[in-house]
Amino acid sequence: MAKPTDVDIRAALRGGLPDRYLTPDDIAAMFEVPLDTVYQWRRKRTGPPGFRIGKHLRYDPADVRAYVAKCKTADQIAA
Repeated sequence: MAKPTDVDIRAALRGGLPDRYLTPDDIAAMFEVPLDTVYQWRRKRTGPPGFRIGKHLRYDPADVRAYVAKCKTADQIAA
């Protein structure tokens, strides 16, 4: 059961991202893709840019927003 402090990460993507660094699990939930896809994006440098804190991979919400905006713009240009 969700706790009152839990964030629905997909709703957060639509209404503004959480004020914390995001994990690969958060990114997978946001985009509704398998976690393996998030790691493939990282290896291929095609997804939102991430960074390491020690051995932990994190994503800055501002970078994720910029990535989504870039994808939307590219989609509109292609259409």
